[in-house]
Amino acid sequence: MSKKSIRDVEVSGKKVLVRCDFNVPLSKTDGSISDDKRIRESLPTIKHLLSGGARVILCSHMGRPKGEFNEKYTLKPVAERLSELLGFEVPLAPDVIGDKVTALIDALEPGRAVLLENVRFYKEEEKNDPAFAKKLADMAELYVNDAFGTAHRAHASTAGVASYLPAVCGFLIEKELSVIGGAISEPKRPFVAILGGAKVSDKIGVIDNLLNIADAVIIGGGMAYTFLKAQGLEIGTSLCDEERIDVAKKAIEKAKEKGVKFYMPIDVVCASEISADAEAKTFDADKIPADLMGLDIGEKTRKLYEDVIKDAKTVIWNGPMGVFEIDKFSGGTRAVANAMAASEGITIIGGGDSASAAGKLGLADKMTHISTGGGATLEYLEGIELPGIAALNDK
Repeated sequence: MSKKSIRDVEVSGKKVLVRCDFNVPLSKTDGSISDDKRIRESLPTIKHLLSGGARVILCSHMGRPKGEFNEKYTLKPVAERLSELLGFEVPLAPDVIGDKVTALIDALEPGRAVLLENVRFYKEEEKNDPAFAKKLADMAELYVNDAFGTAHRAHASTAGVASYLPAVCGFLIEKELSVIGGAISEPKRPFVAILGGAKVSDKIGVIDNLLNIADAVIIGGGMAYTFLKAQGLEIGTSLCDEERIDVAKKAIEKAKEKGVKFYMPIDVVCASEISADAEAKTFDADKIPADLMGLDIGEKTRKLYEDVIKDAKTVIWNGPMGVFEIDKFSGGTRAVANAMAASEGITIIGGGDSASAAGKLGLADKMTHISTGGGATLEYLEGIELPGIAALNDK
């Protein structure tokens, strides 16, 4: 069922509470914002509301202040950056709730915005405390959630407030639901899912769900070695989740039963340690030496994966193919990113490290969609209903 968005509601003159994801990285040296991507991504929603004559109350978390005021996690740098990007001063409220905040909001002109202080300064936020959610809601007449990255958390500002106000999504969440939701519910085929990263535990629910939908599943990254070991292969000192070898076996069996092609590395770049100085050598996946670890997919695997991606009409990718932060182990991740960038199909990157890799390689704008979520995207791909989405009004 589709959710209402800001396109479906009248905002003129209304006080609108907008949950954004302004959890941006800060420089360790001077505390300035080192990457303002999340702020810039929220602008279309904010500008739509401002130009519609709304009085906009922005809120977000930053870091993990553990429910108490901590200057280290203030949203002051975000207010300053927003003011620059919007071309007028966006004041930072001295608190999240209370008389001073209410006075600031009451004085707000239509077409102007204020930013509340870090919602996680209150422990009631992460507890989804109804009284705290009600206080947030009492400041506004409409609630807009545009923080997909926290939609998997049932917090006061992501789910609780929706009990007390008409609740719709912003453009960011609308796009996540239409592109990723569409790819899962009605994919253009062949539909290929590429899953990498270090931990099998993070992805096993996603693999299980996608085996019901995809035509092919490609496995890479550190978790590939658990799957190789599940087939009885020697994996040397490679990363392995011993407790999930049986789960990996079951996934391979499920793929066979469902007629889903299940691709694992056929050759692997190995070294004695994770280091830029380590000597890298490529071995077939069934010939990994006992004293070496696999740190990337090899040339033959890259070619195989590129061919599968080339023929796909829908591709979803989550998790790098190797230790891409080190140049000599980044070839697999680069090959997958390049193949997706060259694809004529729908290409979706499920947030996290894959999104960083695409950005680093300058290929982000060649993708159909890069998810703004990390854990939220994984849960969405797993078929789990996200509390921050479930709370919004249906169309």
